[in-house]
Order: sequence, then C-alpha cells, then structure tokens
Amino acid sequence: MVVTGRLAAAAAVAALIVTLLLPNWFGVLVMTGALAAAVLFDVAATAAASELTLSRPPLTTVRLGRAAEVKLVVTNTGTRTVRGTLWDDWPDSARAENRAHRLDLAPGVFTRFGTALTPTYRGDRVAGPITLRLVGPLGLAGRQTRRTVPARVRALPPFRSEPLLRSKVKQLQHLEGRNVANMRGQGTEFDSFREYVAGDDVRAIDWRVTARATDVLVRTWRPERNRHMLMLLDSGRISAGRVGDGTRLDASIEAALLLGGLAAAAGDTVDLLAYDRQVRAEVRGVGGKGLQVKLMHAMAGVTPALLDTDTTGLVRTAVQRTRRRSLVVWFTSLDGAAIRENLLPVLPVLTQRHRVLIVSVTDPDLAQAATQRDSLADLYSAAAAETVLAERAVVQESLRRRGVAVVSAAPDRLPEALADEYLELKQSGTM
Repeated sequence: MVVTGRLAAAAAVAALIVTLLLPNWFGVLVMTGALAAAVLFDVAATAAASELTLSRPPLTTVRLGRAAEVKLVVTNTGTRTVRGTLWDDWPDSARAENRAHRLDLAPGVFTRFGTALTPTYRGDRVAGPITLRLVGPLGLAGRQTRRTVPARVRALPPFRSEPLLRSKVKQLQHLEGRNVANMRGQGTEFDSFREYVAGDDVRAIDWRVTARATDVLVRTWRPERNRHMLMLLDSGRISAGRVGDGTRLDASIEAALLLGGLAAAAGDTVDLLAYDRQVRAEVRGVGGKGLQVKLMHAMAGVTPALLDTDTTGLVRTAVQRTRRRSLVVWFTSLDGAAIRENLLPVLPVLTQRHRVLIVSVTDPDLAQAATQRDSLADLYSAAAAETVLAERAVVQESLRRRGVAVVSAAPDRLPEALADEYLELKQSGTM
C-alpha cells in the first residue's frame, strides 16, 4: 500500500479541526477513525494492476546523436477507472525524457505514452521495469507494483558520410557506363564495341572486328560485378585510441559503412568480421540494398576490447570464411611495432590468395604537432611527431613492396579516401 500527499494534507486539516473544535481524546479518535476509513475505502476501490495490459515494440533503432520515441500502449481491460502514475525506467545512458505519465483510463479505453530517448553511445539499452502507482477515487492511498515489458533501443552508428555515398555511386556508374554520358571503365568484363577516337589505347583495338567493318573499332570494358569483399575490423586495444572526436574504431566503422554501401551499389557481396581475441560481430554473404542495414546492426554493439588483438587467430578465422579470391580490407593501426610483430608475419597467408588493403586512421593532432614549432616545448613535440610520421611512412612503403595497398587518412577524410581507393581498384580491373 502507498499513500499520497493528499493524505498528508487531509491529516493536517484533521489536526486543525481537533485543535480548534474538538481539543480532546474523543476528537482525536473521531478524526483518526475517519482518516483510516477513507484510506481503507480508497485502497479497496483502487483498480487492480492486473487489469492493465502494457505493450511496446521489442526493438527501436535510432542513429547515434538522434532522438527516438518508444511508444507504450496501456489498455484498461477491467471494469473500474484506473487512476495513478506510470514511470518508464531506462538506463541513464539512454537519456530518457518524459518518463513519468499520468493515468486516468475508463474501462475498455487505451492510450499511448511516448518516452523520448537520445542514446549517448552505440549499442543496445535494455528497458527497466515499469512502475505503476494506482490510487483510489479519493486520491489518498493505493497500490504500487512493477511490471516487466521487454524493450530495448539500439543506437546505430551515425554514418555521417551518407551524403557522400550518393556522389561515389555516381562515379561508380560512370565507370560502369550506366549514366547518360555513356562513359566506359577499364575493367575486365567485355561490354561492347565503339569507334576509335584520338587518345584511346591502341591495345584496345579489335583488328578482327575492324577488318569486317568500315571503321576502326575498340573494345570497351566495365568493372566486374559479383566480386567478394571481406572487411576485417580490429576491435582490440589499439582501436580504443582517441582520434578527433571519437575512437579509432568509430572512424573505422564510419569508413566501413561507406565502403559497404558502395560495394552494394557495385553488385559485390560483402562479409564483415570484427575480431580481437574472438569474433565480436559478423556479417556473411550479404549484398544489395539490405547490406547497409545489416552492417549497421552488426557494428552497433562493437566496442574496443582492452587487450591485444590475436592477429594469427584473426587471419585464421578470415581464411576459414573466405574460400574464393577476395578483396580483404583490414581496418587496423599502422603502429610500427604492432605491424612488425603482429601483422607482417601473418600477411603472406592473405596475400598469396587475396588482394589486401590496409586501412588506418591517422591522428590529426599528431600532424598538427609536427608543424607547430613556436617554442622550445613545441620543438620537442614536433620532433616526436615527425619520428612517428616517418616510422609510419616506412611501414607503408614496406607494405606496398609486399603488394599490400594502404589507405591512411584523418577521421573526417578516411571514408572518402577509402571509397576513392575502391573506385580506383574497380577502374583498374583489380577488383
């Protein structure tokens, strides 16, 4: 049983009456009895919580940084009017607003209550129990109970590069000759013949067809479709480093989403593997319009694990899942020690069967420190930054000599740089 502030006000009025009109034990007993009778009547007349039916969507999705509203439907299936208050409990990281609602439902009536949520980081937030405090017609007392209504909100990656995807898809269509300009790429799938124009590669001339025609004809090609891509997302300790406004993992996820959307538009199938010492997220054999959504849901709950990545286990898992030749896009760090000790020993296992592309996000503060030399302290910082940048340049050159392409850029530039590299691979016919 619970009591309300109205009972305290009624008790104060009763005490005033006793003091002014009945200043004796009889007056105390009368007023106390009246209050007790009113409370018992209110409790007995309170509608039962079991007469309320509560329902809401089991899963609500929202982009990180945006707000979503979770609707709770409350139906009174009983014969008495339900009055009281409802509290919708959510974790603090969900930043719930309007979680308290007034109840005043006649029999057979339903209503909807909305709770606004603005999650502060990626992943799932599970709703807590709903507290129902129902009071009687006098509003003096009632009953309180809790009901569990399963629900969660999933904060998906923000994907701020989504507007960039449209322009990159148009570039892809130029390569494939699917635009009004009818431009052709230099892929490996034969497309058609056209007349030779100045500037065309003479190696593209088909002399047999030309002999049967009145003009010199060249073959046109288009990038191959239905290729396979495997994205490896390093979710180990290195991915927890802060770069810009987020972590290395956040920047990698943003770039992976843009690359996945571009690959889907190109007709390729994409696998995703997030790994540190075990598989944290996985998407297998997906293409087309459903790819982006699956990637978002898969990477929504991936967080950096504060341990070193088992690169041997990562490569072993990747090889087991990728039987045919693929483009392997590995999101990791270009830290010199990590590359020499962990990545270089296992790279040959991938490069002998697949084309490998290493993607790394750079720290913009490091590049700025290398150019800041106004004071003696700045000189020391600049020297340290120059050392790190030179070491990374050596690592990149070492990887390129092994036939491994490298994309390295600041967080805000990484998605576009990776998309441009993918388009270049398509145009050259190596993807």
